[in-house]
Amino acid sequence: MFAERNRLFSEFFAREARPLALACRQMSERFLEGGRLLAFGCGPYASDAQHVSVEFVHPVIVGKRALPALDLSIAFLPWLKALMQPEDIVVGFGPPEGDVEIDRALQTAETRGCMTFALSGAHGSYSFESPTHDPFLHQELIEILYHTLWETVHVFFERREFGHDVGEAGFLYPFLGQEKQQDAGLIEEVAASIEMKVAEDARLRAQIAAEQSEQIRNTVAAVRERIHRGGKLILFGNGGSATDANDWALDCILPPPGRRAIPAISLSLEPANISALANDVGVELVFLRQLIAQARPEDVAIGISTSGGSRNIVAALEEARKRGLLTVALLGYDGGEILRRGLADHPLIVRSDYIPRIQEVQASIYHVMIELLRDFDLP
Repeated sequence: MFAERNRLFSEFFAREARPLALACRQMSERFLEGGRLLAFGCGPYASDAQHVSVEFVHPVIVGKRALPALDLSIAFLPWLKALMQPEDIVVGFGPPEGDVEIDRALQTAETRGCMTFALSGAHGSYSFESPTHDPFLHQELIEILYHTLWETVHVFFERREFGHDVGEAGFLYPFLGQEKQQDAGLIEEVAASIEMKVAEDARLRAQIAAEQSEQIRNTVAAVRERIHRGGKLILFGNGGSATDANDWALDCILPPPGRRAIPAISLSLEPANISALANDVGVELVFLRQLIAQARPEDVAIGISTSGGSRNIVAALEEARKRGLLTVALLGYDGGEILRRGLADHPLIVRSDYIPRIQEVQASIYHVMIELLRDFDLP
């Protein structure tokens, strides 16, 4: 399953790296003109709109500028009509076969002069025909794609052409130097770096397959046993990991035709609860207090943390263990405090120190887990 992803994504980005580099240059120009990124999606693809929005507003590299981005998924067409301006960038997320409502909204944006990304769809300033009918593989592909948009836009910002050195963004694209370059050469080098990122993802997936296949299998078996006892998945994470928790829950309850839903909720999908708890008792308790209200002993608590040390994830997993829940953690780096303290019965670790790559491979892991769970005879 991991090998199939590597093959598909490598072939796709070999074709699309240059068009993406060109699209990112256009995006950078629109942001400099005062444009915003307006994103939306339906069903599980709404989590992608959430994710791309948080990536642009709250960049993972300290010191990078916050760029204006909004998730309009709740009522995307009315909101779009009310807000959009000609300099904006409009991104629509949908299934591999496309979505009529998403297409209509993107066409409306084009009539206003906006730059549009159809992900997926047939018409847009940037669009592509999905190389797969599998919704999970398609969604993982577009996550890599929109991480590429964020990373590449910042590289174009910091070129000498725009009055800045590449500076700290240099490690994002190792081919890029400090000197102003001709556009043609720069585009080719950025495209090559996009392919390098996909190759790094492939290396990490191959490492997961080689070192943690048995752990993934054992995790799925343990989760299956809890579901047979009437349990549910309780998911939580921060930032981009919050959107992954939301996506995981949505993917569980919206199965393909003929398949059973997996009971799941995301505590990260509760903005009123999160803001109330953060305001009244502190950010560290935003998941713990929800867990106390929602959890039963037969449930599974699943924390997603790229660092392995987020205090609110640690606190929720501690509480889950006290209450007898099965605990699972998707982690990055070396597993962090969660691994060292043994807070997860089943830790799954993407051993990388760069957050976008961690998140991309974590998406592969939880999609594989969902597929394996559905292969079992769930109640």
